[in-house]
Amino acid sequence: MFDTLTSNFKLSSWELDLEETTFAPGKGWSNRDMDPVPPHLQTWSFVSYWFSDASNIAVWEVASSMLAIGLSWRQALPAIVVAYVITGIPMIMTGTIGARLRVPFSVLNRSSFGFWFSYFPVVTRGIIGMSWFGIQTYNGSECIYQMLKAIWPSVAKIPNHIPVTSNITSVGMMCYLLYWLVQLPFMLLTPHQVRYLFMVKGVIVPFAWLAMVIWAFIKVPPSVGLFNQHSTLEGSALTWAWLKALNSALSLYCGYAVNIPDFTRYATSERAQFAQAAIIPAAFTLCSFAGLAVTSAGIVLYGSALWDPLKLIDQWDNRAAAFFASFAFLLTTIGTNISANALVAANDFTVCLPRWVNIRRGQVLCAIIGGWVFCPWEVLANATGFLAFLNGYTIFIGPFTGIMIVDYWLIHRTRVDVPAMYNPQGRYRYTYGLNWRALATLVVSITPAIPGLASSINTSLDVGGVGNLFTIGWIFTFSTSSVVYLVLSLLFPAKGTFVDKAILPDDMRAQMTENSSVEENKESISL
Repeated sequence: MFDTLTSNFKLSSWELDLEETTFAPGKGWSNRDMDPVPPHLQTWSFVSYWFSDASNIAVWEVASSMLAIGLSWRQALPAIVVAYVITGIPMIMTGTIGARLRVPFSVLNRSSFGFWFSYFPVVTRGIIGMSWFGIQTYNGSECIYQMLKAIWPSVAKIPNHIPVTSNITSVGMMCYLLYWLVQLPFMLLTPHQVRYLFMVKGVIVPFAWLAMVIWAFIKVPPSVGLFNQHSTLEGSALTWAWLKALNSALSLYCGYAVNIPDFTRYATSERAQFAQAAIIPAAFTLCSFAGLAVTSAGIVLYGSALWDPLKLIDQWDNRAAAFFASFAFLLTTIGTNISANALVAANDFTVCLPRWVNIRRGQVLCAIIGGWVFCPWEVLANATGFLAFLNGYTIFIGPFTGIMIVDYWLIHRTRVDVPAMYNPQGRYRYTYGLNWRALATLVVSITPAIPGLASSINTSLDVGGVGNLFTIGWIFTFSTSSVVYLVLSLLFPAKGTFVDKAILPDDMRAQMTENSSVEENKESISL
């Protein structure tokens, strides 16, 4: 027993096995979760997934925080619709790549960035995923607090021993820990097992949100509340506030346009994920409207824009309603945090440490790093800070998406070599593992938005009109990077990366199986 226990502390005992049909040149370059998805695991349906994922607190908060910065619902709703329509377009384009090639984003982007330089977008997206994990975990802790308060009202009277400047209380930290522990077992599920959680969530949560909208309209008729509210902004301030709201809604799921191959690689077929183009705008707009309607009623009832729905629930006297509404938000937060953050970061961990980290282990690492190193209570302290955070990373995500789409659809015209994506010495090595065209594109597209990013971090820093480029960060960097990368790749083509026809996983597996059968027949004949 002692020998077994001590062996678990050896690094070699944690090494993962390779698939027999792996394209990697040896151990240390891939594992089963990183390899192309085999046919028997291609089972995902995206209709239930997106209806489930749209009903999360962040979607509600982004919509309702638009009211907090001075927009009316008439101005906020069009920004939401436009944002999610735009989001759906690159989502389909990158999602199709994943469904066709059956590889995750972390492997796919090697074909455009170069084998080694591809780690830059992978690590960046992993950090973003862990940051969002922290935010959603904090949202979940508020659900725990409201549920405890509904059962045991005295929890609100527990004295605080943490400084007020920390933006969290002793009770808040206790609830954060409880939620983190409740959430942890669900993070041990595989992508195939977690889809059943989406089904449950997709049934319970929409009804809970509909009940809250009905409550809002009964308490404050739309003619008095929602339809009677007007913007507090005008002129250029209104224009840039609207664009900021648009970019914030875009940024909420534009990161998915980069890593949606992590999920579409499990799709039953290419066509199965086309439904996203209609589902994303419809589902997210409906859920955003719920946030606008309830927050608008809260302005009339409580005198302020309570853009965090748990803050609004905190005002309720009906303890049963508060408990069940909080439970619905708890359920949706767990589902979203796993699918949109933990699984994303886990895929990125997998490609960085393929010998030792698979998706399950990557999720545990995300829970530890994203849950505690990142301090979500600081980001969520106010609406302005929340929107500034969302806007911040879009200037990096835009170019990642633009480069990946242009490279696959326009430069290589869908003809890529999947096995070469697993070989550090393969055709996607470019120059010492770096595609200088991608690097130059990032510099050209991101640099103009940097002053605005600096100004958002230090509000006393005046950068003038150039700061507005940061306000529309994702749109600007996506458009600029697409054009720049296309021009550079056409003027200076990377000839070694082109193939006459696509080399796909299923084709290679069939060839490997055929070769294996031939060898077995030869051996039987020789015997």
